[in-house]
Amino acid sequence: MRELITPFLTGTASGAILLLAALGLTLTFGQMGVINMANGEFLMAGAYVAYLTQQVITSSGLSIIVAIPAAFLVAGLMGLLLEVTIIQFMYKRPLDTLLVTVGVSLVLQQLARDLFGAQGDPVRAPSWLGGSISVFGYAWPHRQLFTILLAVAALGALSALLKYSSFGRRIRATVQNRELAETLGVSTRNVDRLTFFLGSGLAGVGGVAIAMISGTNPTLGTAYIIPAFLVVVAGGVGQLKGTVIAAWVIGVMTAYLTDRFSGSWSQVITFALVVVFLQIRPQGLFTVRTRSLA
Repeated sequence: MRELITPFLTGTASGAILLLAALGLTLTFGQMGVINMANGEFLMAGAYVAYLTQQVITSSGLSIIVAIPAAFLVAGLMGLLLEVTIIQFMYKRPLDTLLVTVGVSLVLQQLARDLFGAQGDPVRAPSWLGGSISVFGYAWPHRQLFTILLAVAALGALSALLKYSSFGRRIRATVQNRELAETLGVSTRNVDRLTFFLGSGLAGVGGVAIAMISGTNPTLGTAYIIPAFLVVVAGGVGQLKGTVIAAWVIGVMTAYLTDRFSGSWSQVITFALVVVFLQIRPQGLFTVRTRSLA
């Protein structure tokens, strides 16, 4: 039982981090067709915000609470700056956005090395996250449970925003039919900017969760960006429910495979299985309902 429970629980926590990384991508990719490879560096930014917050606020418990909204704001502003300065000139050119954001991610990684060093820094988890709970003999760390709760809270807040707010209705209108939304008076440019801010901020929140588990590192985001895009594509572009299911499945699948193969082979097998799935169902688990006739 423990051999089954352990990868299930650790994989669920990994899936929660993938979900936080993929929520922003599913918004920007689904709405604007932007392949943002710098999203991993927004994760990194959130992790460093958690580290810097602990340098200012000595109480680790309070610093983590402050770091979550601070990371959302910092990463969101970074994403907004990227959209305003570069991305807005490359809509409907996904390959160009791919190449440009790869370059941006390399620049941000080097900037992090210059500012913080190449080795990275540890982030102390608060005392109330230092323990564990026993699940069928496996000591499940509180930090992993906190990561899952954080992802669920972010998902709930995003779902409520999209469903009940006027901004959420404008996002959904832009995704379904951009031209018709513009005809009805929706400023799709402002919607794009705010969506980029929101998606990047969610990645920053994920960086805080990663920092408590593995600390900070200039290349922290590279381990998550490709799996996050797999989650978006497998779940269905622009579909939150598909993103949730795909993140959990990929996280658990990778954890089970890691128990039986080396880390690299487990990722290779996971990617191969996702590719096979996409050959069978290229639209992903769910598709966007649209009024577009194109």
